[in-house]
This record gives sequence, structure tokens and C-alpha cells, in this order.
Amino acid sequence: MSDALAHSGGHSLAAHLQSVATIAADFSSAFEPATAAQRWAYVAGLWHDLGKYRPGFQRYLRQSDDPNAHIEGKVGGREKTHSAAGALWAIETLEKTHGANGKLAARVLAYLIAGHHAGLADWDGGLSERLALADCQTELQEAKDARPPASILDSGDFVPDLRQIPGGAAGFALWVRLLFSCLVDADFLDTEAHFDAGKPARRDGFPTLDQMRSTLDEHMSAKAASAAPSNVNTLRADILRQCRDKAALPAGIFSLTVPTGGGKTLSSLAFALNHAQAHGKRRVIYAIPYTSIIEQTADVFRGVFKVLGDEVLIEHHSQADASEKDETARSRLACENWDAPLVVTTNVQLFESLFAGKTSRCRKLHNIVNSIIVLDEAQQLPPEFLQPILDALNLLVKHYGVTVVLCTATQPALNTTDYFDKSNNLRGLENVHEIIDHPDALFDALKRVEVELPLDWNTSTPWAEMAEKIAAEDCVLAIVSTRKAARALHRLLPHGTLHLSALMCGAHRKIVIDQIKARLKAKREGNDLQPLCVVSTQLVEAGVDIDFPVVYRALAGLDSIAQAAGRCNREGRLDGKGRVVVFVPPEPPPLGHLRKAAQACISTLHGQQADPLARALFATYFRQFYSTVDLDGKKIVPMLKVEPKTLHVRFRSAADAFRLIDDKDSATVVVRYAEHSDEIEKLLGMLAAEGPARWLMRKLQRYTVSIHKRIADKMLAQGDLTLPMPGLYAQVNAENLYDPVLGLKLDDDIYNPGGFTV
Repeated sequence: MSDALAHSGGHSLAAHLQSVATIAADFSSAFEPATAAQRWAYVAGLWHDLGKYRPGFQRYLRQSDDPNAHIEGKVGGREKTHSAAGALWAIETLEKTHGANGKLAARVLAYLIAGHHAGLADWDGGLSERLALADCQTELQEAKDARPPASILDSGDFVPDLRQIPGGAAGFALWVRLLFSCLVDADFLDTEAHFDAGKPARRDGFPTLDQMRSTLDEHMSAKAASAAPSNVNTLRADILRQCRDKAALPAGIFSLTVPTGGGKTLSSLAFALNHAQAHGKRRVIYAIPYTSIIEQTADVFRGVFKVLGDEVLIEHHSQADASEKDETARSRLACENWDAPLVVTTNVQLFESLFAGKTSRCRKLHNIVNSIIVLDEAQQLPPEFLQPILDALNLLVKHYGVTVVLCTATQPALNTTDYFDKSNNLRGLENVHEIIDHPDALFDALKRVEVELPLDWNTSTPWAEMAEKIAAEDCVLAIVSTRKAARALHRLLPHGTLHLSALMCGAHRKIVIDQIKARLKAKREGNDLQPLCVVSTQLVEAGVDIDFPVVYRALAGLDSIAQAAGRCNREGRLDGKGRVVVFVPPEPPPLGHLRKAAQACISTLHGQQADPLARALFATYFRQFYSTVDLDGKKIVPMLKVEPKTLHVRFRSAADAFRLIDDKDSATVVVRYAEHSDEIEKLLGMLAAEGPARWLMRKLQRYTVSIHKRIADKMLAQGDLTLPMPGLYAQVNAENLYDPVLGLKLDDDIYNPGGFTV
């Protein structure tokens, strides 16, 4: 069938298969060994749409004017299915040419080809049963009967050799996901070029990493020249110098241990850009733990690189993804593949993608190869997923040319030799190299606070008593561990006290943070004589650049206390030290990791005479904390362990289990924030009219909060919320549900503080 089509609009199927094969092979050329990877990717691309040769599919495609007609899973029934034929052809062909070993190796291609629409599947209970169905066998036979060109059916000189898999059996699952990424991105891009010939060109135009490095150098020079002379600025300049100097070291795993306020964000970027130049790395991926601060970091970078144009980076939020089942041709083709020199993203997006099975999430993975990953606030890596994360990072560094930078003020004990006990099957990171020459001396030099600990760790202080102490301060920040606690304390403080929590939408939080910064500046200049009091959850502890003379912190993990201290005397402007007061709140931290972290903190500090923030204590703290946590709490590692004799892997089960934010119990609500009410109305109207395009979901994300799904469903039943699309709630147009200070109002009797802490 020489005139067979891949897509509506006259897209030749043979041309599509050849093109996808070529693009996928090119994407895999960065793998090691490159030639072997390219052959796997090429054959997968060549056969991925073999089922489209079926007469029924061709008839359906030609009769439809829907640009989504080619996508499996939409309407159309069995005539539209086409991804099983190539998988079965791979098994049949390789068994004929290479015997039993070929039949086994063909299962790799079966995973890739059969999943290129539905996603990677489990072999047992999933893909094996599917390929055995009569409909799938018929699909292959009908495709063969259509007599595809011999050049499409021929595997050429492909010799499947499973002995060349990077990392062997331990690396099999990651290798398959990376090959899958090459295939699905190639498929997306070739399809995109057909439907929108100008779109590939519009992807170009980002500045190069070398241009960014030069621009950052100029920016830092100008910043140093204008900075007021101070001990802090002198130390920041030395941190920057060391980051540039160490960038020439061989690729691998690095730690950048710098106290909060030491300028590690731009210094770590300087290391990454110089390291990229020294070693030919393709991109920098800057991962941040909280969605609430990703825009701030991205804006800092845009400010540095503004002379290079408006489009200098990709800012990718996990919450900006449209639901895959609701994708259109436009939103599907717009899915980010991280083909840019600088990507700013979240830990959720990065790590859930690394373990994903769905095409839209996996698409970007091949672009992680030969990159630099900077993990900002590395201590925030989720402990119950730590083992699979560390395993993946070790594989990426050892076999895929990735450099990892662990960037934090409180370096967790992630090095194999420092903490992890192989007898318990715990594996840490290998050969971690510290960038700072003398981190202990740096911490001593940058010490700007004194920490006051409770006299009795077992005696709590009532909120009313804490409010009285806090209210006595002229300029103070109080940080607590839950939203409920923040509201309870705020109610007892004087009128005008500011509030921050994730029950406020991102746009609201930004306005309040800007207001705090402006008032702090005015107080420093003597232009604001009114007391400034702020109550916040821990969202203020990571990346929010504010500087108070006094900080109160409710008992929490030692790393959280250190982060809170980073908001105190941050610039070293005080004549003496800032004060950080740790207190035991009337309610203990919620059950789970927050309570275990607080208990590990007490265990570490009890009886200690040293500075509570002494660097040496953090290794003790993290050892204590990690010993209480199952570091593979969802059992991801055994799910991804390949059975050598069958190549069985539970890809889908692992992807479903690897959810850093368990959205089954949470609900996203678009709120009616009065300051931006017109914009919110406009966006919700477009959502109702046009559906969930990615750009629209990204815009709406600034006006959302997350609450427990049980609460959202009750509010929906009460008429307080609507459901404009599956999985997205919206507050009705009632101002009394969104407080201009506290954010979204919830009924206290049904609120569960343990589930939502920030």
C-alpha cells in the first residue's frame, strides 16, 4: 500500500515511519554505546505505526476530518488500533532471525511500540495479555496483508544485544524509558511538522549556554561593583569564585554546601554554565522543591538574561499539564520536551517524569542525557522515594553523561560512605565531590544568628502566650508547620499582621511577599515606624528572599530550623546577631514525616552544647531521620527490577506508585481572588469554551490552591464550588469564601491539617 497515510492531510505513512526512525536514532546518539542505542531506537521508530497499514485504519482516516483521528483511545473502535502490530512484528521477525534470544530481546521493542500511545505497560497482567488477544493478532495480519514496503519491514543489520544495556539489569528499566522517550518525542515532532510546518522553526531561537555564561559573568560583575562592602558580600564573591574554579572538574556528582543567604542560586548556575562549557553539556535543568517558588527563581534568571531576549528558558510546572485524556492536537503537540538550554522545573516534574510511563511525561527524558541537573534545596527530596531517586541519579551520572549538583545549606547524608548501609540494601550517591573548599569555615564566617532552644522539649507553649511574645517584637517572622496553626496564631496577633500559606493562591502570596519586602526596606531606611509581624507556614523557608531581625520557629526538623534561620539577618546588616527562637507549639507536628523530623531534631540537639546549626550536626540529624523512614516506601525498586529470563518489568505500576504528590487525596481549586477577579473570570470562561489547553492551565495555576479532596467534594455538594472540568474545582462567585488576608476559607470541623502542611 504505497499511498498509505499516517495522518489526515496527506501525510505519507512510509515517510512518517522513516522520519521517526531517523529522528529517534539521532536522539539516542547521546547514549552509550551510541551505535547500539541508535539501532534500537531506529527499529522502534520504523515499526511503531505498522498497524496503520490496515485497510480499516486507512478507510477510517480518509473518512475523518478530525486531526486527532490517528490517536488511539479516541472514538473509532478496533479499526483505529494500530500499536500492537509493530510489537508483534518485532517478536515474529527477531525470533526468525535470532532465535529465542531475538524473541526475548524483541520484548524491548514491544514495550516501546505497543506503548507509544497508551504508555509503558506492565508485562505481566498487561502487555503480554494484550498482545495475545485475537484482535491484536488480526491487526498484525491485516497490516502484513496490506503489503507495506520491504524497506519498512526489514530490520536491516539490527542485532539485538541485551549485554550492552548501560548498567546491566539494574539499568534496564531506565534504559527502556529513555528509548521510549526518543520514540515518542520523534513521533510527536514529525507529526507536529506535518500539521504545522512552521512550528519546528518556532522552537528555535533560545540563546546558547555559552551566551548565558557570558551574560551571567557580566551580571555578577556589575552586581559586585554596586554591592555595599560587607563581610557577607565578600564571602558570596568567594563562593562564586570557587564554583567557577571547580566547574572544570570531571563530570559527576557535586555538593554545594552554602549557608542560606550565601548566594548559592546564582553561584550554582555559574558552576553549571561553566561546567557545560568545559564538558560540552547540552542543557541545565534547575529543579526546585516547591511550585510556590519556581516563578521567583525563573524570574531571577530572566532578569539576569533579559538582554538575550524574552524567551531564555523553559519554566515547567507539574500542575501546568493538561489531563492526557483531554488533549487535543494543539495541546498534545505543545507538550514540553525540554529542548531548551535552560529548564527551570520542580522536583515533582523532574522525578515523576523519570519514573513515568505515559508518553507526555516521558517525552522529555532523552533530553536529560548529557545535561547538568541542579537540585536546589536537596534536603527536600522526599524520603519515602529517596532510594529509587538515588538509584536513577547514579545511573544517569555513570552511564548517560549527567552531572548532578546537590545545592543546599543543610546537606543531607546521601553519600554511600557517609550513611547508607548496603547490608540493609540502601544505596547512596557515589563519589560526591564538595565544591566549597572549607565549608565548616564558611559556615562559621557566615554565622549571623543565635538560636534559642526550648528549656524543656516536652513542654509546649499555648498559642496565646506565643502571640504575646511575638507581638512584643517590632519586626518579626513566625513560622509554623501547618495551615491550621498559622491561622490559629494569626487570630491572636494584632490587626495588620500579615499571613502566608498555601491556602492563598500564588498571585496572592506574591503580592504579600512583595509587600513584606517593601516594608522591610522601609523599616531599614527609617520610613516605617509601625510594627511588622508576619505569620507563615514553611513555604517561606525555601527560596523566599526576606530578612528579619527576629524569627520564631515552631519545633520542626533541624533542616527546617536552619531554613528559618536563613530568613533572619540574611544580609548581615545587624550590629549583632539575629535571634531565632525555637518553641514547642501547643499541637505536635502532624503524624508522618513532619513528626519524625521533629523527633530526630530533638534527638540530635538534646544535651548538645554546640551551636544548634553547626554543620556537623546535620549528618547526625539526617541519619537519625532516615533511620525512621522507609526510603522506598512505595516499593518502586522491586517493581522496576527486571526478570532476566523474561524481561518482565512493572512499568505502569511503578509510574502509578511514584507520585510525590498523591493527587488521589487532594483537589485543585481555582479561587476568586478579588485583586485579579477580572483575569480569573476571563480564564474560566475560556476554559469552559475551549477546554484545558496547556497555556490556559498554566495561567490558571497562579489562582489555585490545593485542599483535601474530601473537603472539596463537600464544598461542591454545598454549592460553594463548581467542577468546570474533571479534576479541577472552582470557587463560586462568593467573596466570603476567599479571605483577603488568609485565603480560601474551610470549615474547621472537616479540615485535616495533617494532609496539607504548607
